[in-house]
Amino acid sequence: MTTPNNLTQKIGLCSTALAVLLTGQTWAAVCAPMDQGHTFLSSQESSFDQQGWMKGSPPPPEKTIRLADGSFWSFPALRYSVAHMSEFLPTTLVNRRNTASTPLDYAAGAPIESITFTPWGYEKPIPWSAGLLETYTDGIVVLHRGKVIYERYLGGFKDYHRHALMSVTKSITGTLALDLVHRGLLDESKPVSHYIPELANSGFGDAKVRDVLNMTTGIDFDEDYTDPESEIWTFSAAGNPLPKPAGYKGPTGYYEYLPSVKKSGEHGQAFGYRTANTEVAGWLVARVTGMSLADHFEEQVWSKLGVERDAFFQVDEKGTPFAGGGLNMSLRDMARFGELLRNAGTHNGQQILHPDTLKDIMAGGEHPAFTQPQHEDMESWSYRSMWWVTGNPSGAFIARGVHGQNLYIDPENELVIARFASHPVAANSANDCFTLPAYQAFTEFIQKTQQ
Repeated sequence: MTTPNNLTQKIGLCSTALAVLLTGQTWAAVCAPMDQGHTFLSSQESSFDQQGWMKGSPPPPEKTIRLADGSFWSFPALRYSVAHMSEFLPTTLVNRRNTASTPLDYAAGAPIESITFTPWGYEKPIPWSAGLLETYTDGIVVLHRGKVIYERYLGGFKDYHRHALMSVTKSITGTLALDLVHRGLLDESKPVSHYIPELANSGFGDAKVRDVLNMTTGIDFDEDYTDPESEIWTFSAAGNPLPKPAGYKGPTGYYEYLPSVKKSGEHGQAFGYRTANTEVAGWLVARVTGMSLADHFEEQVWSKLGVERDAFFQVDEKGTPFAGGGLNMSLRDMARFGELLRNAGTHNGQQILHPDTLKDIMAGGEHPAFTQPQHEDMESWSYRSMWWVTGNPSGAFIARGVHGQNLYIDPENELVIARFASHPVAANSANDCFTLPAYQAFTEFIQKTQQ
């Protein structure tokens, strides 16, 4: 076990772990009414333009953000960092190549700002715009029937910036693996060791590919970021791209770490959110395609989707893309990926992803996602192929990342919501209590306007 007793070990690529360690905080997952105030700066006050980070040649010391001392992930500096990750961490490009961007269509302005919603725990509704500020939204784009009906950027974030997706990356990795399943290149019923013999003696060895994608593996891996003995710290230290400290004896890189994971219980018996599963999924994609996760994403999707900008993956010391949380892209491009899925893998008449990918995700998992749901609306949630499946009547599913990243897809209502944020609270639950009722209100607004 490698514990986070050295700062350079603490700076791994697991962003939730970073949020806990580097801010020195653990956060309660609650929605506090706005009039109760917060112990941190407001969305407007913490804007990175307002704060003046990294301005000057050189910037003054008090406005300089650094990787090595952990300041790049302390609030409010993280509001700058999430939009400038390539300035702090090594990355590999996902090139759009020399292809033309497909312009998004814009619909006539709808009165979105008139929408109100009641956050969980609130007694009265609040305006849509107030919810954006309360959740430290950096940018949000909403597509209905493929057309942009709402787009807004806040906090200093611009439409051309690329933002860290955090665990939304998991959903994209899962989608790429699922596409390979339906193309017949990956058999979900086979054990992981069939494709990755290096994992034969690990806890993943006899797990089926489907167990990995649904996070139903019985592995000894917990993500208790407040426990220095938690396995997440060995994982994070291995993925840390910085030089290892003197005396370090742990694994270097994700592929060196994963064979060390032990088994604990039976596979397929229960859902358990564990980032290590996504790293195995990324390895499976790389093994069966013969190229890295980043290169396959570029080859299969990014170079065909008409995106505006290159994306990039954060990588470990050996250049392996961080499949569980290292992807960065622009907001409109993330919305394009959501629209690709909503349209069952087609873009401009080209079948980019297998057409069965969408309905496979929407089928949901066989186990409930939460033993103690935060709200009754989440009791029907499950997890499948690295997506959170709501189980609601419209078949909506969502990718979620710490600090407020969301990609929400509602096929029945032909709706895609792409959202970036830099909330000082890492936990999804701190945002869910605002965003999920807001998305429901938006859906109801769409339904009414279409009547």
